[in-house]
Amino acid sequence: MAKQLTSEALPVDLPGVKRTRKKTKDTDNLTGYLFIMPFLVGFIALTVFPVAMSLYLSFTDYDMLGQASWIGMENYQRMLTDDNKFLQSVKVTFFYVFTAVPFRLIFALAVALLLAKVMVMKGLYRTLLYLPSVIGGSVAISVMWRQLFGNEGALNSILAQLGIPTVSWLGDPAYAIWTLILLYGWQFGSSMLIFLAGLKNIPASYYEAAQVDGANAWHRFIKVTIPLLTPIILFNVIMQLIQGFMAFTPSYIIFEDGRPLNSTLLYVLYMFQRAFTFFDMGYASAMAWMLLLVIGIFTALIFKSSSYWVHYESEGDK
Repeated sequence: MAKQLTSEALPVDLPGVKRTRKKTKDTDNLTGYLFIMPFLVGFIALTVFPVAMSLYLSFTDYDMLGQASWIGMENYQRMLTDDNKFLQSVKVTFFYVFTAVPFRLIFALAVALLLAKVMVMKGLYRTLLYLPSVIGGSVAISVMWRQLFGNEGALNSILAQLGIPTVSWLGDPAYAIWTLILLYGWQFGSSMLIFLAGLKNIPASYYEAAQVDGANAWHRFIKVTIPLLTPIILFNVIMQLIQGFMAFTPSYIIFEDGRPLNSTLLYVLYMFQRAFTFFDMGYASAMAWMLLLVIGIFTALIFKSSSYWVHYESEGDK
């Protein structure tokens, strides 16, 4: 009986085989594109187009009612030279970010170190400690925070009961921004879980070797825990830095317009005001791109510096 030839048994240089394989490959490609089409449509419509439109509007004078008129770099020039409120928002935001982010990360690491030693009901504790990160950015928590630090709030009531003079936490520029920093630090759950995962991946043998060499608990923390956690610290610093620069909801709900005396006027809050209070969408778009530039610069600097302080265990094995 003659052996029946299949497409696999035919020489690869036959024209018919090449056409069949090309047709099959084109069909597979088409099927793949059809599967990812919903994502592509959503990505282009909800991400690419708004980003491109924002970049265009940043060079225009646009009030969302009429036509956008091209003005070139005037929005950026006005932002950097003629807008004192913009400069105040930058000042407040930098203070907020470089105070709140270290506060949250240090607190998250401390809790993670304590939780790593818990042997009973670990899942329950992790869930309870993570809850503030889930609900902390909500409007309801911001309202609760405003009531807690109000003149007649629970905190002042406790101070009065203890005979300590009460403080206008929300009305005094010296204290107002600290209420936002405390709220940001309270939402430490996500960073804490990431630190906890990193701590679980540190081999116990490293601690045992350090202890044999006479290292006490502090030395083990500085010489073993911190170096092996630096990749986790790098990730957490970058993520929390971005989140800090983009903070909006608490400042808007608690202080509305940056009161008192613009001491809580965070950058995104002022950008929101320019866009939806003053209907200056062109200027707000320029502010958005300036924020993207600043976040990009800080992220690049952190990555650039990471080669000096981030330790990867695989590098030590080379």
